[in-house]
Amino acid sequence: MPTPRRVTRRTALIAGAAAAAAAGTALAQEKRALIYGHRGASALRPEHTLGSYAKAIADGADFIEPDLVSTKDGVLIARHEPDISETTDVETRPEFAPRRRTLAYEGRTVTGFFTIDFTLDELKTLRCKERLGAKLRPESASYDGQFQIVTWEEMIDFAAAESAARGRLIGLVPELKSSTWHAANGHAINERFLEVTARHEFTRRTPLHIQSFEIDNLKFLRSKMGRPANVKLVQLVGGAAEHPFDAPTVTYGAMTTPEGLRTMKVYADVVAPQLRGVIPLDAAGNIGAANSLVPNAHAAGLGVVVWTFRPENQFLPKDLRSDAGPNARNEAGSLAEMKRFLELGIDGFFTDDPAIGRRAVEAFAQRA
Repeated sequence: MPTPRRVTRRTALIAGAAAAAAAGTALAQEKRALIYGHRGASALRPEHTLGSYAKAIADGADFIEPDLVSTKDGVLIARHEPDISETTDVETRPEFAPRRRTLAYEGRTVTGFFTIDFTLDELKTLRCKERLGAKLRPESASYDGQFQIVTWEEMIDFAAAESAARGRLIGLVPELKSSTWHAANGHAINERFLEVTARHEFTRRTPLHIQSFEIDNLKFLRSKMGRPANVKLVQLVGGAAEHPFDAPTVTYGAMTTPEGLRTMKVYADVVAPQLRGVIPLDAAGNIGAANSLVPNAHAAGLGVVVWTFRPENQFLPKDLRSDAGPNARNEAGSLAEMKRFLELGIDGFFTDDPAIGRRAVEAFAQRA
């Protein structure tokens, strides 16, 4: 057992590190763009697994991202969507075959296996797999079957343990998935999120950036959480003609006009557009000229975090691809694309491969 003097010194060091991290990661003051490990390091490990999150942290991510959906018994788990057909081995499990059903999901009709039809204990018997397959992501697929689904509470403990082991705070950037859909199916994920998050000391000190494509859940969180120094609310935006599921009369295009951004600032701290919402492709599919979203957002007092950089040729602009085929990894092309966005002054970005993101950020900082 440490002596009282050591306890006091350690407590002071932890408090000092937390304060420094909170100040150092404030988007308005951060010199280097923050790296958000998209579903972990999902280019290299099956997404939303501890293996993926551990790899992201080891490769230099500032934040790790759990998308949160609900189980039948109301537990928040890390899955990209409620349908787990493509990301687990559920289809190989005959005992769960009767659970397959067709549901309306945010304007689409989806047939699959939905987390709201499984208890946590049942989901824990499944194993995760690479969503995009072995041809595109062979390294990730080589880990198929090794990892369980993890809960939001387990994610908090994991990030706290990694922070303690590495001597730096690991930020969390959860996305509340489909709050309106969940509510219509009897699951109040916003309230559950607040309940679980509030009972952990780690989430009171580490950077916690909470994201959603919807609007009302972010407004709800703002009303309940206030504006603690370590918390930022992130408004995700899709294509210009698309709209939040809970606001069908408001397009993302309207939300990202100067007026729309000023309105967003009332409840959010960060706007998160897709890559092509900032730098569109030209008619030939090459990377084009940037629009005015980044300076307009900064003028409104919002940070800008873009999504999502992926290192394979098929996801890159045509002029940044190599000749190795659409499934080939192309780190040079991904670095070049990241550079274009860093030059615009973005505050952070999501990437499936945080190691490439770290290289891009460090190279840009050395050049600046």
